[in-house]
Amino acid sequence: MTNNRNINGATSDLIDAFTETVGRFPERPAIVHHGRVLSYRQLDELASSLAVRLGAGPGVVAVPAVHAPETVVGLLGVLAAGGVYCPVDPAFPPQRQQAMLSAVGCRTGLAAPVTDPDARSGSSGSSGPEIVDLPRLAAPDAAAPGQADQAAQAAQADPRGPSEPAEPAGPPRPPAPSQPERRRPADPEQPAYLLFTSGSTGQPKPVVTPRRAISATVHALRGLFGLTADDRVLQFASLNWDTCFEEILPALTTGAALVLDDEAHSGSFPRFLRMVGRERITVLDLPTAFWHELVLHLTEEQAGLPDSVRLLVIGGEAANPARLADWSRLDTGRIRLLNTYGCTETTLITHAVDLHGPGAPSSGPDWTAGEPAPIGRALPHVVEQISAEGELVIGGPAVAAGYHGLPEATAARFTVVDGERWFRTGDRVSRAPDGVLTHRGRLDSEIKVRGIRVDPAEVEAHIAGHPGVSAVAVAGATVAGRSALVAYLVPRAGAAAGTLDADVRAYLSSRVPGHLVPSRITVVPELVLTASGKVDRAGSHRRHSAAPAHPPHPVYPAQPLRAARATPSPH
Repeated sequence: MTNNRNINGATSDLIDAFTETVGRFPERPAIVHHGRVLSYRQLDELASSLAVRLGAGPGVVAVPAVHAPETVVGLLGVLAAGGVYCPVDPAFPPQRQQAMLSAVGCRTGLAAPVTDPDARSGSSGSSGPEIVDLPRLAAPDAAAPGQADQAAQAAQADPRGPSEPAEPAGPPRPPAPSQPERRRPADPEQPAYLLFTSGSTGQPKPVVTPRRAISATVHALRGLFGLTADDRVLQFASLNWDTCFEEILPALTTGAALVLDDEAHSGSFPRFLRMVGRERITVLDLPTAFWHELVLHLTEEQAGLPDSVRLLVIGGEAANPARLADWSRLDTGRIRLLNTYGCTETTLITHAVDLHGPGAPSSGPDWTAGEPAPIGRALPHVVEQISAEGELVIGGPAVAAGYHGLPEATAARFTVVDGERWFRTGDRVSRAPDGVLTHRGRLDSEIKVRGIRVDPAEVEAHIAGHPGVSAVAVAGATVAGRSALVAYLVPRAGAAAGTLDADVRAYLSSRVPGHLVPSRITVVPELVLTASGKVDRAGSHRRHSAAPAHPPHPVYPAQPLRAARATPSPH
């Protein structure tokens, strides 16, 4: 698969970098999944087969975002075909999924491999996208206890990968056309993928990321992470958010092995750590909230990470100085602890700094004093400015094209100065004499929930649609030591106030992802208003925060280890 030349440069197309890697390491393990190994050659064949099935320029393609090799095949295949990758979490309520697909005009979707040999690709109906089957992977044979461990160890011991990698299964495929017939060189401004951020209207706000942005960023991240073909990178992040690209794309354009394993999301730190050791993971990219809990576990157990780990990347929210102090007291001196910052609109990571380990200054901050952790310096492909109000403004090739179909929202956050495109992050920062930035808060009302940027107005818009709600205010709060949403509701006349909180929670859960469902919902007689008559979110929270919520809702409704990071802002 190839699109452009100059694959070693920051301006080359991502698919070319992958193609070169396939040529250099065809039999090395590209993906390891529960002991089953896909070589780079096999991964390339599967992605190329999918690109042929999709046809040239398929437009926006919806891909089920699940932790499986097929999702990675879908990502590469869509990009190779010149399409626009659009991940959709199957766990999202159907109404939300439909709203996302409608917002971007999606006409094509990928299905998981079918087990019925008589099943055929085809339209899912007049209101849904046409469904294209993914190339099927061979089902692994039943493994005896420990066999998967042995397979993973063999893949690590032999850099060429397994001697007989599993071949793709399924019906025979037509021979792939030659590269020039199959694809033309990709336009760097062509969209590569669409991801959704929170918006004040209550509707999904799709960010359009062009190919030049993700290609330039992945080139920079390979250098930032110091990746080599000997690395084994855990795929931990939700495949519905852009953090997964930090794990997948730098690894697969270096020759490293990408490891997917259900034990990463088991809800058990001991199982997670055993898996990291068994799979000889060298690079971890974790949400800061998850890392906080991991540090507490390691501290309580007086344990360390497996010896294989050399780099731990964190991001999504501010790193707690107390946890940094705990980390520095553990046996972690050999591990790079890399703090990162970025926004979906500026493509993954734009700033980074080593907080501990071989890359950190020998005379680092005294974390026991509570000094905030910096977010770092700009990466080589990033241009930055700090406005008179202290807002961080980002320019350079990684800036997104805007919000699909939303010109007013795009104009509000993206500006053009002297022909250069800039994104207003909304984050207030300060710069130290050595150039390192530290986050100092937001200029707007957006908050972070599970590392995901949330506009309270979006949640308010959804809640206001409930027939029993007269008025609503949503604010950010700290619940059980984590950032969370809290909602205060004024019932309509005649509404059942005693059950309104539970009714609204069920109403939201059927319509929006879990991170948009407040952790606490409290029914109150009135909200606090500003002098101009607008709802005062902060004032309402101060007045009613002591009121009981019935019942309190957990901050992480899913398993605690399934924290997802996306659109990271302060780290």
